Amino acid sequence: MGANPKLVMQAKGLVKRYGQVTALDGADFELRAGEILAVIGDNGAGKSSLIKALSGATIPDAGELLLDGKPVHFRSPIDARRAGIETVYQDLAVAPAMSIAENLFLGRELRRPGFLGSVLRMLDKKKMLEESIARMQELKVGIRSMTQPVETLSGGQRQCVAVGRAAAFAQHVVIMDEPTAALGVKEGNMVLDLIRRVRDRGLPVVLISHNMPHVFEVADRIHVARLGKRAAVLNPRKISMSDTVAVMTGAMPPESIPSECLAH
Repeated sequence: MGANPKLVMQAKGLVKRYGQVTALDGADFELRAGEILAVIGDNGAGKSSLIKALSGATIPDAGELLLDGKPVHFRSPIDARRAGIETVYQDLAVAPAMSIAENLFLGRELRRPGFLGSVLRMLDKKKMLEESIARMQELKVGIRSMTQPVETLSGGQRQCVAVGRAAAFAQHVVIMDEPTAALGVKEGNMVLDLIRRVRDRGLPVVLISHNMPHVFEVADRIHVARLGKRAAVLNPRKISMSDTVAVMTGAMPPESIPSECLAH
């Protein structure tokens, strides 16, 4: 990566309180063009609250969110989607009985042209199928038939459909919440390869993960969330996994991290 590529998404001083609990306590966040940014943190570190704020699922009490340098205010996940931010949640939100093509266009179905679509609301199934095949081929997702129901797929293939759907529609950012959590080694690697391809097509990826080997395998930078703030941003090529865990748990205070281990 060159010298500090442009910031695609930025959060400054986000605060989110739930009654007496402060989930975000002045959290900062920076996502650059063309990178995979891993977000890690212990339970209660504020990483899920941060992701919810970035994806429009919660509205911060204070702070600022910027997309391409311009302030944005998401009132719902639909607002974030309209701004080109797609999120793949852990529970996938795929409809098992529907085909892969139908799942890819779930909630954004294409209508037939003219009277059939506008008045009779008929779906353009042929076009959706053609586009689904093209999108999945582009991402090199090896699925035999786009008409098969999602319930016939393995866990890894389902995850690839969910990631493929996000990558197909995202204009700006893809956020992935624990995408390899329930998968075996082979299927996990399949999803990691897909995440790399999404980045290589020019979309920055935010990867939330507990799986440190996966984080170190694909991340360009690692954002460490701790106690509702950003503790540090680390360079996975310069810092060890054990030191990263030490920063995450608070055993290594941010000021004692060697400067070459920080991602600039």
